[in-house]
Amino acid sequence: MAGRLEGKVALVTGAGSGIGAETARQLANEGASVSLIGIPAEGIEAVASELVQAGHEAIGLSVDVSDAGAQQVAFDQTVERFGKVDIVVASAAVQLHDKDRDMHEMDDEIWDLTHNINYRGVYLTCKSALAQMVNQGNGGSIIIVASVTAFSGASANVSYLSGKHGLIGLTKQLAQDLARHAITVNCVCPGWTNTDLVNFPAIAGMQGISESEARASAENESAQRRILEPAELGPMCVLLASFGGAPITGQVIGVDGGYRL
Repeated sequence: MAGRLEGKVALVTGAGSGIGAETARQLANEGASVSLIGIPAEGIEAVASELVQAGHEAIGLSVDVSDAGAQQVAFDQTVERFGKVDIVVASAAVQLHDKDRDMHEMDDEIWDLTHNINYRGVYLTCKSALAQMVNQGNGGSIIIVASVTAFSGASANVSYLSGKHGLIGLTKQLAQDLARHAITVNCVCPGWTNTDLVNFPAIAGMQGISESEARASAENESAQRRILEPAELGPMCVLLASFGGAPITGQVIGVDGGYRL
């Protein structure tokens, strides 16, 4: 049986691990050809190879998403290989728990690095995507991965939170601007999720508590009292990219186990 995304082409940033990798797998399982973007190269190549060995159409491209030229080359290579781009999932991100201090103590380089990846990187991804998708004229779907920390100042550091909050505004304005092109734009906000970005030893050190206490505190912030797995974000991205997601745009959707209800 054909999957919900049969014949579609998806580009996923941050696809070498975590949410990006799991989302790429699920998009491929639903029939999409997938271009995996990000660094380090080893992770991207490993996931792409895994998908190809499983019988899917996939390529892996080692790209720093904060590099505008490299992003455009990646899109060009994706179109050269697959002929188009229908779906974009922008999930590349960093979170420097052990270096991102209170703003008055922060090195400017930490702020710049965080925003170059988490905000500028998404802007560049969307810009390259839209240059292709608008010209194609057959609609499409952009899914931006932010974070539930964008709703509150209590659980994140200032550079990470401010960048993720900015993605909500970007989502809403792009959804408004692109509706006439039948391109949907939505923002998926994971809660505490078992990825490399969630470094409990570093979090514990910043808070002056044990690692087990830091983990328990995170678990207790959601109604389900647990840390999510990266694969749990993929189904929402598949829905938003599919026919069933066509009327959904400009939405900020928490996939978070009931974070701070």
